[in-house]
Amino acid sequence: MAKKVQRRAASRRKLQLLRTLTNSKSVRRRSIILNVLLHFHKLKVKLEEIQREYQNLMAIRNEYFNLLKHIQIPKEVKVEKLGEDQFVVKVRCNRGGDKLVSIVEAFEELGLNVVRARVCCNHFFSMEAIVVAQDQQTTKTKDVTQAILKAIDKQGGERILVT
Repeated sequence: MAKKVQRRAASRRKLQLLRTLTNSKSVRRRSIILNVLLHFHKLKVKLEEIQREYQNLMAIRNEYFNLLKHIQIPKEVKVEKLGEDQFVVKVRCNRGGDKLVSIVEAFEELGLNVVRARVCCNHFFSMEAIVVAQDQQTTKTKDVTQAILKAIDKQGGERILVT
């Protein structure tokens, strides 16, 4: 008899827990179970909707990245003189190849030291650097621009925009 009372109490606790989880107002066992089943069905439908939305977003993301791969960004090289022997160099072009290595080699050939540089190559290659002449030689912005363009052209031909 005691086991039967314990089972009945455990069953009531479980039903009460189900009522609170599903915000059910029913007191009958059958109504509570039907409310739980309805609640599970609603959760399943919401989960399927979220999965569809996620798949759509992933498809859009992949399409966006595919478009980015095919976009041709014109080469842009901008060289500004800061002081007597300092230059700010800004480069932007398509990603790929060893552009950074070629540009640094061009700086070495001109006798320029890189003081500070920031490089990004997520969707395209961009670099902003401050360079200083080693031997106090008179280097012109046009010479630096031409050397960088030549270094980039080693990696592949692109449209050019020089500013």
